[in-house]
Amino acid sequence: MNQNEMSIYDHIGELRKRLIIVVVFFFLAVVGSFFIAEPLIVYLQKADEASELTMNAFRLTDPIKIYMQFAFIVAFVITSPIALYQLWAFISPGLYSRERKVTLSYIPISVFLFLLGIAFSYFVLFPFVVDFMSRLASRLDIQQVIGINEYFQFLFQLTLPFGILFQLPVVIMFLTRLGIVTPAFLAKVRKYAYFVLLVIGAMITPPELISHMMVTIPLFFLYEISILISKGAYKKKLRAEQEQE
Repeated sequence: MNQNEMSIYDHIGELRKRLIIVVVFFFLAVVGSFFIAEPLIVYLQKADEASELTMNAFRLTDPIKIYMQFAFIVAFVITSPIALYQLWAFISPGLYSRERKVTLSYIPISVFLFLLGIAFSYFVLFPFVVDFMSRLASRLDIQQVIGINEYFQFLFQLTLPFGILFQLPVVIMFLTRLGIVTPAFLAKVRKYAYFVLLVIGAMITPPELISHMMVTIPLFFLYEISILISKGAYKKKLRAEQEQE
């Protein structure tokens, strides 16, 4: 009983140490991000479709609000590999040697997919949506006055969810290796998953069919890719269990 209690205390202490490392690194990343936020904000205002728009601050606090948001988002992106590594280091003692190597490889893949999702939404989807909105305003004879806070809030709303949704293959691969899901289960619930992805696509895009399809179709492809990845992970899991036996 005492040994079990000590084991629990050790786990709590280990978790506390990992969290402290993440928090300290995040704080340092925030400090560093203050130097990155300003040129990044200026660049995004002048890039692509945004270069034709004049940004306005409707409230005195809008510039500092956007500045702080960018600093924290950049810090979050910088800290995410460290946080994922600390999570891996916490759970790795309970994994087999081969599983440790496999799950460690998930970290760079996860970061790459997050950045890929943001890049896709910013360079492909976002310019299309901005151009569509501008043309619609022009046809309706509406003079657009763009608030910098509203502009960047819309940018965050469109890009950050894509970065998270692009994690789907990694999440599916991880859950498959844990035995929580199987390729057969993913294929069985495909139509329900498509419906959920369709709803998510509707939530993060304007009420316009083409932009909605530009979001949902890549998400459908991601789900199908996740099933293929799950099949490979499931075969490796079965092979590892046979070797252990």
